Amino acid sequence: MNFGSDNTAGVAPEILDAIAAANAGAAAPYGGDAVSARLDAAFSGLFETAVRVFPVATGTAANALALAMLCPPYGSVYCHPAAHVATDEAGAPEFYTGGGKLLAVAGAAARIAAADLEAVLAAEVERFPHSVKRAAVSVSQATECGAVYAPDELRAVSEVAHAHGMGVHMDGARFANAIASLGCAPADATWRAGVDVLSFGVTKNGALAAEAVVFFGAVDGEEAAWRRKRAGHLFSKMRFAAAQLEAMLEDGLWLRLAGRANAAAQRLARGLAAVPGVALAYPCQANEVFIEVDEPLARAIEGAGVGVHRWNAAAPAAPAVMRLVCAFDTPDADVDRFVAVVRGWAAGGGAATEPPTHP
Repeated sequence: MNFGSDNTAGVAPEILDAIAAANAGAAAPYGGDAVSARLDAAFSGLFETAVRVFPVATGTAANALALAMLCPPYGSVYCHPAAHVATDEAGAPEFYTGGGKLLAVAGAAARIAAADLEAVLAAEVERFPHSVKRAAVSVSQATECGAVYAPDELRAVSEVAHAHGMGVHMDGARFANAIASLGCAPADATWRAGVDVLSFGVTKNGALAAEAVVFFGAVDGEEAAWRRKRAGHLFSKMRFAAAQLEAMLEDGLWLRLAGRANAAAQRLARGLAAVPGVALAYPCQANEVFIEVDEPLARAIEGAGVGVHRWNAAAPAAPAVMRLVCAFDTPDADVDRFVAVVRGWAAGGGAATEPPTHP
């Protein structure tokens, strides 16, 4: 069993089929192939508006390139302090923007509220040309704590950002899980809510190595293309990344895969919440489950080799918060067995009396 991350999952069969189909014969390189040429239209159909799409290999590249299009070297990006762009990308946004500064806006469950953003901006003293220029706001959908933004929440944040002359970026590494949870049209949770550029993630959702930067409205296509090339993400054999993205959109595959992951997470959350001594640290709104447990139980889980991630390792005095992530291929049997084993450990005072292996 492994609930450490949806990155540990394999590749969805439909995606492997799409890669195999793209492998037939020769094709023009660097995005000149027929599949790559269809992406703008496919994504425009999904989002119900004209978009420009730039495939890249990683979520870090997608986020950093997107922010580089919004933020100059002397600019600032406002994000939650737990945001992936702030904590897990080794300075890539600062590097790709040429020196852009990340500024924190705190909020519950790693969400930014419009009122909190407005308060941070109101407390600042702009001193041209000494202070950085406000350039962008970055939100994560779903957030690093597994929460989702409703369209009206996004719209409120975007209105504040746009009123202050800033663009809005969405880190959508788990965008599919968020939309599957919300049940709304993708357009309602992006450009209709004021989002200017989206990092559309599919690797966590069953792809091999493919993400997309999706620009809504006006974008300098030449600048975006140059930035992608300079960053090393213009694939010579682009058709293999494009084929994965196209396959995800066909017949709603991206939402079906995300729905499976979300359902497994809901099953896991319900089961663990019913175990004495286990509490949900955050509501389960996508495919991540966060639990609070005492230290003996946390050590039992970790010591048995279960793939989990301790979320608050830097705060040893507090109850242990552990993150468990479900993927499109997480079996119900794994979920149920893990819940049963944790229940047994909790009843035994945290003693790992039964290793959580497959029957």
